[in-house]
Amino acid sequence: MRKVIIILFFVQALCTISFAQDDSTDLFSLMNLSEGTNYTTATFKTTRLVNGHSIENQAEGVLDFRINHRFGDLNGGIYEMFGLDQANVKLAFDYGVKNWLMIGVGRTNVDKTLDGFIKAKILRQSTGDKKMPVSLSYVASSSMTTLKWSEPDRKNYISSRFMYVHQLLLARKFSEGTSVQIMPSLVHRNLIDSLKYKHDVWSLGIGGRQKLSSRVSVNAEYYYVFPDQINKQYTNSFSLGFDIETGGHVFQLHFTNSRGMTDPQFITQTLGEWLKGNIRFGFNISRVFTLKDTR
Repeated sequence: MRKVIIILFFVQALCTISFAQDDSTDLFSLMNLSEGTNYTTATFKTTRLVNGHSIENQAEGVLDFRINHRFGDLNGGIYEMFGLDQANVKLAFDYGVKNWLMIGVGRTNVDKTLDGFIKAKILRQSTGDKKMPVSLSYVASSSMTTLKWSEPDRKNYISSRFMYVHQLLLARKFSEGTSVQIMPSLVHRNLIDSLKYKHDVWSLGIGGRQKLSSRVSVNAEYYYVFPDQINKQYTNSFSLGFDIETGGHVFQLHFTNSRGMTDPQFITQTLGEWLKGNIRFGFNISRVFTLKDTR
């Protein structure tokens, strides 16, 4: 119950700030004229902050091919070329079914994991006739490891390979250059290390974007896992990076303490610690293709 109260507190705080900024009388209302509804666009540059989802969707009929790459830990030293001798990769395809609905599939070599998701917009930040201070989306995803069984001679269950994630993405674009998002998340793990840990893991993520120029922005995200749910060897995921737009491409260069690139991996299975140098340099490359003309 305490976890739910904390999450609701953050949601209420962001909404309170947002409504306070919008609570003003403008010229249109004084003159009793309609100004229409203006929806906020480009809260974030891509559909991902760094590892996690942003509030953005691909437009209807647009396919996004993504390559996510993570090198090894920087503290590996010169012998490992500061992590360049190691690599983890994820290939993913995201598709805009409708402007409000996106689906995606992917595969990473971290635990040979397949994953898929669905993301739906619920609310859109807007001003004018319809005032909405925040944008809200819902994400549901599932992932399955395909590693060989560690003990093939015993009875193994395919259900042990699955994990599921439910997220709410609550975001606000405060200005042309500043956006903030919070992500209350629930991870369900069918298989856990010990009965003293939880199948259902609650966490609260927070992220943001600050534009540095018309084509460059700095992004950050942090996922706090509430105590006494997972093995104490795991730490909270923190990532810092830059978005660079170059025509049809968006490059995301970043540093993170997470090896995994699927939602349950970086939320509940992060081992790296920033203060110990367990930092991985990585990048995301996004290339979009219009498969359906919706004009």
